[in-house]
Amino acid sequence: MTSTSTETAETAVMDRAALDRLFAQAHTTNHFTDEPVDVDVVRRAYEDLRWAPTAFNNQPLRLTIISGEESRRTVVEHLMGGNQEKTLAAPLTVVAAYDPEWHEHMPFLTPGMPGLKENFAGQEEARHGMARDNAFIQLGYLLLALRSHGLQVGPMTGLDPAGLDAAVHTENGWKTIAVVNVGHAAHPEHDDAQRPRGGRFAFEQASQVL
Repeated sequence: MTSTSTETAETAVMDRAALDRLFAQAHTTNHFTDEPVDVDVVRRAYEDLRWAPTAFNNQPLRLTIISGEESRRTVVEHLMGGNQEKTLAAPLTVVAAYDPEWHEHMPFLTPGMPGLKENFAGQEEARHGMARDNAFIQLGYLLLALRSHGLQVGPMTGLDPAGLDAAVHTENGWKTIAVVNVGHAAHPEHDDAQRPRGGRFAFEQASQVL
């Protein structure tokens, strides 16, 4: 049996090939094949990402899956011009949002810290800030989880959040932070990977050790 990790006494380390599939060899994808995306794959990706850490385990990320043509056109109306064509052509789109009422779930999510629900109930500004910050953290987990399940992703923040909320979040009060197109990359000769890749900062340029 071939293992994708190297076992040590302390932890399991993913091998280089697996890491490269998630990072170095992966590209933001703007052009997808016509192959449909099973919503169950997104479900499985979420089942993985939910175990990654957030503040107080508050898990504020909420997902609205857009697959129908009518729903897609409703969403596209609230995207910047350059993002509209990409989204119309994508097999599946996810509207990522946060739940500003995440504190209501604290007794279930963090039972070992009683009183969190009541403590945050009167702190609306802090609640929104914490929800937004941690939803973006979870969005990063989502992108990697989708890649790990064999999909490519095109995240976008060029949008009108209030317009999208009015279109898809009126019943739940969620707040949009981004839209992610999901699918399988187009044929290599048309793939986004053929575009010149932007630079990346080295550790020494982006870090300090104190």
